[in-house]
Amino acid sequence: MAESAHSIAMFHHHCGSAARQMTDRDALADQTRQSLKDARPLLWIRPAAAAGADACRWTLEDVRQADERFQRFAPLLAMLFPELAPVRGTIESPLLRANGMQAALRWPADMGKLWIKADHDLPVAGSIKARGGLHEVLEYAEALALREGLLRPGQDYRVLAEPRARDCFASHRIAVGSTGNLGLAIGVIASALGFGAAVHMSADAKEWKKARLRARGVTVVEHAGDYEKAVAAGRAEMRDDPHGYFVDDERSPSLFLGYAAAALHLRGQLLAAGIVVDAAHPLFVYLPCGVGGAPAGIAFGLKESFGPHVHCFFAEPTRSPCFLVRMMAGSGQLPDAPAAPSVYDVGLDNLTEADGLAVPRASELAAAVMETRLDGVYTVADDRLFADLARLHDSEGLRIEPSAAAGFSGPEHLFASAAGQEYLRARGLAPAMAGATHLAWTTGGRFVPPEEFDRFLSRGKSSAAYT
Repeated sequence: MAESAHSIAMFHHHCGSAARQMTDRDALADQTRQSLKDARPLLWIRPAAAAGADACRWTLEDVRQADERFQRFAPLLAMLFPELAPVRGTIESPLLRANGMQAALRWPADMGKLWIKADHDLPVAGSIKARGGLHEVLEYAEALALREGLLRPGQDYRVLAEPRARDCFASHRIAVGSTGNLGLAIGVIASALGFGAAVHMSADAKEWKKARLRARGVTVVEHAGDYEKAVAAGRAEMRDDPHGYFVDDERSPSLFLGYAAAALHLRGQLLAAGIVVDAAHPLFVYLPCGVGGAPAGIAFGLKESFGPHVHCFFAEPTRSPCFLVRMMAGSGQLPDAPAAPSVYDVGLDNLTEADGLAVPRASELAAAVMETRLDGVYTVADDRLFADLARLHDSEGLRIEPSAAAGFSGPEHLFASAAGQEYLRARGLAPAMAGATHLAWTTGGRFVPPEEFDRFLSRGKSSAAYT
């Protein structure tokens, strides 16, 4: 930490000199490629030249429609899940000021303020996946209920808890492939509505997540391979089932829009907290990334809401940076990579303790939308994830999974790396940093068993990065 704190303290000096000494972009690109292949932390900025035709077919109106679906189902959700009764069925997480964590990370005071979007504490599923996962199952249930005459437009959705609806849902199955958190979200809501549910899980999924699903009557199918194999197996199982529905994390518009709806709630939370987002007060958002659907959906919603004043960065493990590999290949910076590359194509092994981020190949749907929107991707070593998990617990009393800690090293990449300094200089952001808001988006942790969290905490405090 001492070395990184020194680097951050030199931020203004470097930003001033950057205007006179332009970064050698070719050398920086070579260094980035080598750091990627060596599994060393890096920051990659999307080249301006990569901007082209917008492949996205959605608008902010589509995001609003997803949010309205959540609102229609809220009375039913409050009935099905007692923890939602006090908030009338709303699926939302708090926005938290993180003074203690900012101090623990040793930021200079004029680098802006650190906040946390606490999706690790989302009710029902305990992770960011509650947003997209619940939305897709609710959309499917809604369409099925309307088609079968179980529901009329404008009717109270609590009718779907009645025996006739549950009998109908019980004759249908929902499946998903997951490393853990999406499976939890899909399994929990599907079983609560009365659907048969199956979750195909990769070998790196945590045992406690499998146990939690089984306790709800969800079938857990374990696969020896990685995330891709679990998804392929689930997709194949549902292909010929007329009463089967597969939630496809790699290709689903419904998941994407469910995640995007978070931006509408965040706008209200920022306003309530007195946080302005404009040219003089930029918003930087750091989103942990697995296959890419959740962070891409949220980034899309944020870009639609705040335009050029929000800057979105994805965070990935150094050994599982599938979205970074895809974005670099798409911009021509990995010339030997295939069109839809995996981390294996650049010699990485996809092994990380951040199980929710252990994905070898990015979602093409998410990559297409981010082609003209994403600002950058950075990578984080596992030891740093555990160290930041421990720092967050010590400073703020929050309990998260290792993958949820990926957002906290993002500002340091901006402040202290050559790529970050050039990004701020090129966009004229350096003078505005004192008024900036840095938002680390946490992803999972609410239901982590105490003994598992104690193991995380012990590893974090024994890490060399925790000093």
